[in-house]
Amino acid sequence: MLVAVMVCAWWTGKDLLKQYVKPQVSGETEELHIHEEIMEELPEPTLLYGMAVDSFNIVEQTIKPRQNLADILNPFNIEARIASELAQKCRKIFDVRQLAANKKVTILASKDSTQTAQFLIYEPNPTEFVVFSLRDTLGAAIVQREVRTVEKTIYGVINSSLSQSMQEAGGNPALTSKLVDVFAWQIDFFRIQKGDSFRVIYEEKWVEDQQIGIGKILAVQFDHGGQPYHAFYFDQGQGSNYFDEKGNSLRQAFLKAPLNFTRISSRYTMKRFHPVQKRWKAHLGTDYAAPTGTPIYTVGDGVVVEAGRNRGNGNYVKVKHNDTFTTQYLHMSKIARGMKKGTRVRQGEVIGYVGSTGLATGPHLCFRFWKNGKQIDPFSVKMPPAEPVAKQHQVAFEQIKQQYTQRLASLDQEQAPKDLRASL
Repeated sequence: MLVAVMVCAWWTGKDLLKQYVKPQVSGETEELHIHEEIMEELPEPTLLYGMAVDSFNIVEQTIKPRQNLADILNPFNIEARIASELAQKCRKIFDVRQLAANKKVTILASKDSTQTAQFLIYEPNPTEFVVFSLRDTLGAAIVQREVRTVEKTIYGVINSSLSQSMQEAGGNPALTSKLVDVFAWQIDFFRIQKGDSFRVIYEEKWVEDQQIGIGKILAVQFDHGGQPYHAFYFDQGQGSNYFDEKGNSLRQAFLKAPLNFTRISSRYTMKRFHPVQKRWKAHLGTDYAAPTGTPIYTVGDGVVVEAGRNRGNGNYVKVKHNDTFTTQYLHMSKIARGMKKGTRVRQGEVIGYVGSTGLATGPHLCFRFWKNGKQIDPFSVKMPPAEPVAKQHQVAFEQIKQQYTQRLASLDQEQAPKDLRASL
C-alpha cells in the first residue's frame, strides 16, 4: 500500500495507468464504458513504485559524491535549467540538496532514441520515496510505504555474552540495546552470569519483504542470578512506560548512564593518577569510554545552568534537575544545538556528543553528579522511581500482564534453549 503525503503540482502514478485503458463513449447519454473483451486482452501492467512502467526504460544508479540533480538528469536529455526549475518548484516538498551520495535513484526514461527522463524516483529511507515528474507539468510527491508491524518472540540462555547470545538466538544489536534500556536500573548487564536467560516479546517493522527495524519491546522476563525480572509495556494515556509485575515503574528519576558506552574507564575516586597532569588527585566523576560523536543524554529532566568551554572541561553542559541534584557532562566534541543557559531538557534528550576536548587523552565522557551541592559517586545513590501504574488503570494493566506472562512462560517450550558462546 502506498500513500501520497505531500504533492507538488502533479500527481500520480495512477495517471500512467490511463495509457492502458481508454474510456469510450456510447449511446445518447454519452456514458463511459470500457469493453470487457478489451480488458481481458490487456496484460497486467508491470508496477514499480506504484506506477505502470512497461512503456519506459528503467535505469537504476547510485548517486555519486558531489553529484546534484542536474548532474543526474543531464545524461537523460534534461537541461540544467529544467532541473533548476523543478528544484525551485518543489523545494517545499523536498529540498534536492538532500540528495545523498550512495543512495539509489531510479530514472524512468522514454523508449525512443532521445532516452528523455520522464520520472526520477529517490529513496531517502526504507519507508518513503520521492517521485519527480519531468513531463509537461513539473512536480514531485513524497510517497509513504506501508509499514507492517509483526509480533515476534525470542528465547535464549547465556553462556558468556548478552549481545552474542541475542544474535545466536536470532535477535540483533538493536533488540539487545532496547532490552538493556528496559532494565537499565534493575540489572547490571556487565555482570550477567552463565545460565541467565531472556524471554522477549517484541515488534519488528517491515516494508514489503524487508525488515527495517525493531519496534517496541512488549514484555520481557530476564532471569539473572536465579531471580526473574519482568517488564511489561503499558500506556496509561499520558505516555507509555515499562512496569514490573507489581505495577511499579522501571524508569527512575535519572538514567543509570548518560550514553551508550563501551566501558567505564575510570570510576569516582578520591585518588587517581591524572593521565594529562601526571599527578595524583581526586577524580570526582565517572569516565565513560565511547567513540567520538556518540550522543550524550541528560540523565533527568531539568534546566541547563551552564553550557560552554574552558581549558579543563573542554566543551561541557551542566544541568540542574531540582533543588537536590545537578549533573555535568565534560569533554564533548560539540554541544548539541539549542543547549544554552535556561534551556529546559527532558530525560534522555541529546545535549552533546562524546569528544576529547579539554584535559583529555582520548574520546570519553566525564560525568559528574552533585547532591545538595556536594559531588558524589552516582552509583552510591538510590534514585527515586517514577510513578507506578495509576489506580484507574490497574485492571487494564493486570489483564495485559496476565496475557504476556503466560506467553513468556511458554517460550522455553516453543524455542529450545541454546548454549550460546561469545564475548562482548
